[in-house]
Amino acid sequence: MTEIQAEALEAFQPGDLVKITGWSKGKGFTGVVKRWGFKGGPKTHGQSDRQRAPGSIGQTTTPGRVYKGKKMAGRAGGAKVTIIGLTVMDVDNKNKLLLVSGLVPGAKKGKLLIRKYSQNQKFVPLMRVGEKEIKETEEERAGRLRKEKEAEEKLKEAEQKAKVEVKEESAQG
Repeated sequence: MTEIQAEALEAFQPGDLVKITGWSKGKGFTGVVKRWGFKGGPKTHGQSDRQRAPGSIGQTTTPGRVYKGKKMAGRAGGAKVTIIGLTVMDVDNKNKLLLVSGLVPGAKKGKLLIRKYSQNQKFVPLMRVGEKEIKETEEERAGRLRKEKEAEEKLKEAEQKAKVEVKEESAQG
């Protein structure tokens, strides 16, 4: 979970799904293995200096050039990144903090754009400090107690059936 310091928290509630946009951390000038995930060349068969090299960058006389957008070494990171599907876990208006599940792009104390786009239907709120249990309405409590009672009755019936079967087997044997 990530804490985000924010100014306008009135729009957010626990359970909201948000998109967070920021600038990723810059990695400097990197090779193709780190920047694009290239495998590199073989470590044996006379290849003494090819382990992290990109390999071929194009064809021969036709087309006689390197295509635009070719994945090569260069500056990595420092790009605009949007992470979607993060859930707001808690909103602390007193300290102006937003608690979000998951990682957010960029450095600590970096600027972020947070946009709400939906509500998480399966969200279960966090318990606050000092709370004993999650509060439930009378209807929810009655439903829960009814289900518990039905489950206990089914369990008793199953135990009685098992006892009857054991007695029948012992009488036959």
